[in-house]
Amino acid sequence: MELSYCIVNTDGREHLGACLAAIAARNPEGVSHEILLLDNASGDGSAELARELAAADPRIGEALRIVRLGRRQGKAANDSLLLRQAAGELCLLLNEDSELLPGAAAALIDALRSDPSAGAAGAQLLDPAGIPQPCAWRLPGVGTALAQALFLHKRLVTESGGSETRRVGWAQSAALAVRRSAAEEVGYLDPAFFVYSDETDFCKRLGDAGWATLYVPGARAIHHEQLSTDRSAGSRRVVEFHRNRDLYVRKHHGRPAAMLVRLLTAFSYLPRALAALVMPGHDPRWYLLHAGQAWRPRGEGLRELAERPAIDAGA
Repeated sequence: MELSYCIVNTDGREHLGACLAAIAARNPEGVSHEILLLDNASGDGSAELARELAAADPRIGEALRIVRLGRRQGKAANDSLLLRQAAGELCLLLNEDSELLPGAAAALIDALRSDPSAGAAGAQLLDPAGIPQPCAWRLPGVGTALAQALFLHKRLVTESGGSETRRVGWAQSAALAVRRSAAEEVGYLDPAFFVYSDETDFCKRLGDAGWATLYVPGARAIHHEQLSTDRSAGSRRVVEFHRNRDLYVRKHHGRPAAMLVRLLTAFSYLPRALAALVMPGHDPRWYLLHAGQAWRPRGEGLRELAERPAIDAGA
């Protein structure tokens, strides 16, 4: 087995069909593959949709294996579960709202095979309108927080863009090819990160073990970003984002650095809140929420929501 597509689905029925159809239509010719779909205790019938698609399209049906959870887990734990179960030499981590464009899988495979020291390779992500989005960055620390506070983030921290494959600090896991042996060597993803900063920590640990992370602009995937655009549970997402970023900095740089990063990050949101007062479509309260959580991550996040017994296991 050469390639394992590893999809984590959490109530993603709206986009899951397009994700599976893209894999079926765009798997590189001659590359043996499997499709592992982890259904994260969804209650929207998305696992049933996957079975219907598998029955209707043998390209999906012959490769698909569904893993259903009775209780919701975090993204890091789910990606790790799939990486452990995968048979492929290479694994392509995908969100259910990611849609590979033609040639994407082939470009990621070629990038990893061309660089034996690379443990991961990330695609260029596009929004639904086809506009490239930032998707690879320098690893977080005091320097990157200072750049953000000085509004130099795009110039000094963002590493995606351009047309050449290159090494980066970390790449987003919405479409991230991983060398399975490298993931096994570093102990997969750390489940302490429920969601957000999980792939950052993973790429950091890969780098510490001598494995590079690549940004591959020739691989393109649409990412609907439902996690970041759905503000129905906005405060929980903000809590989870800043809590896990703080966890990352404390884990890799220590508490004094984490406190400085908190201060710089919180400060960076205050001018944005002021600007939002006069910018149409912007809510200053959103930026103030970020500022408060950046300074002191607290409250209930997505982890606490998932751990509630009331969640339908969907078994």
